[in-house]
Amino acid sequence: MKVEVFTDADLVAKEAAALVAAEARAAVAERGKFVMAVSGGRTPWLMLRALALEDVAWEGVHIVQVDERVAPPGDADRNLTHLSESLLSTGSLNPEHIHAMPVEASDLNSAAERYAATLQKLAGTPPVLDLVHLGLGPDGHTASLVPGDPVLQVTDADVALTGVYQRRRRMTLTYPIINRSRRIFWIVTGNDKTEMVHRLVDGDTEIPAGRINKDHALILADRAAASDYGDSKKE
Repeated sequence: MKVEVFTDADLVAKEAAALVAAEARAAVAERGKFVMAVSGGRTPWLMLRALALEDVAWEGVHIVQVDERVAPPGDADRNLTHLSESLLSTGSLNPEHIHAMPVEASDLNSAAERYAATLQKLAGTPPVLDLVHLGLGPDGHTASLVPGDPVLQVTDADVALTGVYQRRRRMTLTYPIINRSRRIFWIVTGNDKTEMVHRLVDGDTEIPAGRINKDHALILADRAAASDYGDSKKE
């Protein structure tokens, strides 16, 4: 697993956008489609705003969600709210190519199954996503794969529900689909992540993030999160 370190979160976001755009161009050229799963967070939203300005064949780009909080439409807790604001501002991406997790459904288990079916339509059976963007929590969680939750043991479904975590239940991609993806792309910023970056790189399976496949994985981090690793770019 390669770690690239940049001076601050803004530079991480800029570099991440350029790398995602390159992945998208290659996937569309080779397969006619680029399917990317996106997590939440301030730096990722900056990345998506920068990505929207990149030269990409947007008609072939599809965005799916790594995870989502069970909350009303437009709620500030919803990843979809910020994802849409970031990617749709330039008019580059077709709004119908953002595939939202159906967390407003009355039957969430059936909704998770429907979302898994959506992923199959987009990325095959079993679905193989072109790129999965992940974050890293101070407790070692990634996606909504959180410490101690039964969702960590799910091996027979690509989408599942969690218990309550930080006041909300969540819908999340599970280990099987994340680990099948062609590329895994971590964005990690902030000095509260330093210990977990080390544990992630070391493959510590005691934290949820440590069970993610390290093959074809890249960490982009700011200096605060990965101060022990050499800088890739300083300005």
